[in-house]
Amino acid sequence: MNALLAVETAQARLFALQAPLPYKEISIFELFGRYLSQDVIAKRSQPAAPLSAMDGYAIRFNDLPGPWRIVGEVAAGSVPPRALATGEAFRIFTGAMVPAGADTVVVQEDVAVDGSTLTLTGEGPGARGRHIRAAGGDFSTGDLLLEAGSLLTPGAIAAAIMGGAARVAVGSLPRVAILTTGDELVAPGAPPAPGQIPDSNGAMLAAMLAHQPARLGDICHIGDDRASMSQLIKDLARRHDVIVTVGGASVGDHDHVRGALADADGRLDFWKIAMRPGKPLIAGTVGDAVLLGLPGNPSSAFVTATLFLLPLLRHLAGARDPLPRIEYAPLGAPLGPGGARRDYLRARRVGGAIVPLDSQDSGQTMPLANADALLVREIDAAAAEVGAPAAYIAIA
Repeated sequence: MNALLAVETAQARLFALQAPLPYKEISIFELFGRYLSQDVIAKRSQPAAPLSAMDGYAIRFNDLPGPWRIVGEVAAGSVPPRALATGEAFRIFTGAMVPAGADTVVVQEDVAVDGSTLTLTGEGPGARGRHIRAAGGDFSTGDLLLEAGSLLTPGAIAAAIMGGAARVAVGSLPRVAILTTGDELVAPGAPPAPGQIPDSNGAMLAAMLAHQPARLGDICHIGDDRASMSQLIKDLARRHDVIVTVGGASVGDHDHVRGALADADGRLDFWKIAMRPGKPLIAGTVGDAVLLGLPGNPSSAFVTATLFLLPLLRHLAGARDPLPRIEYAPLGAPLGPGGARRDYLRARRVGGAIVPLDSQDSGQTMPLANADALLVREIDAAAAEVGAPAAYIAIA
């Protein structure tokens, strides 16, 4: 337990502590932000028939340059009354079925109408098939629309509905408890006594969960009392899939999370990560619940939550790719050599570049408030000049 784990090794071990939760079928209107548990296969083709992409007139391309005789009208949602013959045209509207026999739509801006006679006044369609959406042009019956494990975005939901879905199988939402620890903390808004500080971590983590596939359960605080902490952890484990403790993860005499985990008949899987901030991270299990112990400094708690807590929740909810996405941008300021741990520097994206903030003190909240990215510096990285490519994780 004394060796520092690589971030990727710790993430893999964390995911191995608990399999994704069972899936359930839910209404299409509840899908946003959930992860698919099964592939979505198209039950129909889209469009099911050729449709007009513009308001105009359905014609035969070989009849150009006209004139034509207007023999009917087709609106969206209606069926053409008959096939189109040579020299004829149907008035047609966007989204309407193209009559059999027609292979082109001429837009209304390029024609003139005199009674039932249609004449070309503009350039015309230019090519056969213009302004027609082909049958199956979006997808066809039997096509794979969405893969299991993918995130249901608004666009993905639209595709599922268009493919004929009304209910979709998704991963269950893990229920999460947040437990802040420490005698030095007071509730937000309460006046701290000498030596005390407001408890910012509970509300910060709750805000981080707001747009994640999770259900926020208990948010509570406990002082530096190992026996009381152990009992509370036991109680929380009965009602939650994940328990997040904040603080008490290091090696001080008042850091009780590891001891309380053992007293609660839990199992410690790993402790200490080769990263900065966030080295004293704890992971284990209590019954069927995963316990993730974050360090107490606000930036340390935020960074470890970004790299471990949020990916764990996405994993439990069925995500195929639960880890945060790494992006790249040129450095906007020089950086010295990296150290013995991977650094996650609070940074901002400025004019297409990524710029580390001046202060990287993990106990300060203002650098965290001003950051919109975590700049990733590998172990023993060489010094880097302005313009060098840099990896980062967007956090806002």
